[in-house]
Amino acid sequence: MHLNRNQRNFFLAVCAALPSLAFYGAFLTFHSKGSAENVWWAHICTWSSAHPLALLNLLFFFNVSVLFWVVSLVQRSTWLIDLYWTVLPVLMAHFFSWHPKSTSDPFRSRVVITLTWIWSIRLTHSYFRRENWQWGEREDWRFANMRKEDSKHWWWVSFFVAYLSQQCFLVGICLPLYTVHNSTIPWGNMDVVLSLICASGIAIGYIADTQLHSFVSSNAHLKQQGASPVPVLDEGLWHYSRHPNYFGEQLWWWGLAGFSLIVGQSWAMIGTVINSLVLAHVTVLVEDRMIADDRRRDAYRRYQQATSVWIPWCKNSCTMKLE
Repeated sequence: MHLNRNQRNFFLAVCAALPSLAFYGAFLTFHSKGSAENVWWAHICTWSSAHPLALLNLLFFFNVSVLFWVVSLVQRSTWLIDLYWTVLPVLMAHFFSWHPKSTSDPFRSRVVITLTWIWSIRLTHSYFRRENWQWGEREDWRFANMRKEDSKHWWWVSFFVAYLSQQCFLVGICLPLYTVHNSTIPWGNMDVVLSLICASGIAIGYIADTQLHSFVSSNAHLKQQGASPVPVLDEGLWHYSRHPNYFGEQLWWWGLAGFSLIVGQSWAMIGTVINSLVLAHVTVLVEDRMIADDRRRDAYRRYQQATSVWIPWCKNSCTMKLE
């Protein structure tokens, strides 16, 4: 049976995490039985039981950083890591909750895992909607630009830029999921507040992405009709923030990080801090890209002057209108 590119990428995406899932399933089976015939396997599982964070990083390194990198060399595209950004936090949440060393308030664990699932579904939906419901349609524009700018060395540079660094970022921002499953402090009022913050971030991100998708689709239709596209999205949440989708995403991650404070493990917020700094840099790159477009430059500069960067806020001048 001949499979087209979309079908091949679908099966690739489904199978990509199987090595880690198989290992973790075998590890949990060993732990439930308490013994193994193979001595080496018993030693590996005993070590894995005592070091959940180290085990997570090893599985991530070999299954994602290395394997996904090899796949990208074959396909000449880093699309797979973009898709798995929406999936890996859910896998990590269950990794920590199922690990033998896990200890948590059961209700907090269920709430955090549920919120992580909702966030993942929201972001996965936005991802596929943007990609016209195709698997591996394109790679992140930043990585695509890097590939063009340094095509000779990109094959090895991509390992550090697109994969190893992603491991640091993604594991870092998911550390609160570890702390939630490393404390028995009971559920309290602050948990309710943080849950509402997380839910608000997810909702804002979804609304902003939906408005952006409608704007892009409308401009594509105008272009097909031979009409001039609208240079800047200045409606809905985008009227009050230049990047409301980023604001919603940050609200989600900072709400999640707050659970680390509740359980007395504020060190786990370091990943969220770094992620915010990186996103600030990404914001600059996105805006530079907008200004580089001759059709949008003047309108976007006026938009910049009038509109808040991340946090939705009133216009600097209520009378300022985009032409």
